[in-house]
Amino acid sequence: MAKTSSAYACTECGWQAPKWVGRCGECQQWGTVAESGRPGATLGKTVRATAPGTGREARPITELRGDAVAHRSTGIGELDRVLGGGIVPGAAILFSGEPGVGKSTLLLDVAARIASLGGRVLYASGEESTGQIRMRAERTGALHDTLYLASENDLGTVLGHIEAVRPSLVIVDSVQTLASDLIDGSAGGPSQVREVAAALIRVAKDQGIPVILVGHVTKDGSVAGPRLLEHLVDVVCHFEGDRRTALRFLRTLKNRYGPTDEVGCFEMTSAGISEVPDPSGLFLSHGSEPVSGTCATVAMEGRRALPVEVQALVVPSPTPNPRRVTSGVDSSRVAMILAVLERRVGVKLHAKDVYVSTVGGVRLHEPAADLAIALAVLSADADQPLPHDLAAIGELSLAGEIRPVVGGPQRASEARRLGYSRLIDAEASSLRRARELALGKAG
Repeated sequence: MAKTSSAYACTECGWQAPKWVGRCGECQQWGTVAESGRPGATLGKTVRATAPGTGREARPITELRGDAVAHRSTGIGELDRVLGGGIVPGAAILFSGEPGVGKSTLLLDVAARIASLGGRVLYASGEESTGQIRMRAERTGALHDTLYLASENDLGTVLGHIEAVRPSLVIVDSVQTLASDLIDGSAGGPSQVREVAAALIRVAKDQGIPVILVGHVTKDGSVAGPRLLEHLVDVVCHFEGDRRTALRFLRTLKNRYGPTDEVGCFEMTSAGISEVPDPSGLFLSHGSEPVSGTCATVAMEGRRALPVEVQALVVPSPTPNPRRVTSGVDSSRVAMILAVLERRVGVKLHAKDVYVSTVGGVRLHEPAADLAIALAVLSADADQPLPHDLAAIGELSLAGEIRPVVGGPQRASEARRLGYSRLIDAEASSLRRARELALGKAG
């Protein structure tokens, strides 16, 4: 006799266990294992092999035909760049981002553009009424006769709308607001999210209709719901940006039809979201007079090189504990650079307040900005402006050496294109030599 027991499953990743445990054995999360509601699961039961159907036999890979994936343009160049050329028929795309960042506005623009190209688009929202969506569409100019709106929270009703409209694109905003009558639990629960996503993806694959699912995020920035959701879809895009600034970035975390290192740039305006094909001048100041404490560098956002200006301010501290204030850069990285400047270059900063910031609200996480931060601090401390045509690219070691960075030739090419004829990089070999090249021996 086979032993029967209640099955337990993790609400985050779907991992199953024959008995309750406090910690999931797959995703290592605590308190996420609960009874899955399938009593009588049989343990030790053997699955018998079955013969494959006609035409489904396993074949050598050399005999199979490799058809190219046909991408269809969305009408937005930056979005096409991120998706690898456009939307693939039958693709399931998960679109995540923080509340208020502009996900719904961007997708409504996408829906209107595809509708203007002759396609039918179904925009199903479980968060807003059709009147609210209409008001936003009027403000952003997204009105079109073949753009259909539906305000529904029931999965069966949304599937009925798909059968009635026969759209060429379906947008569901959001997957956490839909629920199925066949599954226990409220909308947004792990079981409901799995069922809703699986049903919509099944429709996408069977009928060749691309489906865009909007997903909520948790406080740490990850997609809410079970991790299985990200495994089921073909593309995972994350829309990010500081709500205090107008700039937005769209990144791909997963893409079965293209690269995952592309980044799209957008700008939030009063009329909606507009793409920024060339964001080269967004993170540079445009003052005519040279100012000490500024240095330009080139950061990599995906495959795109972006020039960024780093600013520093060094003033005597009136307190025994000098302040170290950063904005847009890693504070621990700046603290390390200040220690290297004191020990390897001999600059006395232990009694001074140091402020380091970037222009335009961009965030620099890569070590390629180390040299620009160091030169900006040196310039601010000496109160000597750097040449206007100088840019710095390089990582600093604790020994004061300048190390080469990933994408160096592309960064250098972008810097020269923008008029930075003097480039300080790993060829300077040491921070002392870089200071001489930037400020002269008197600096």
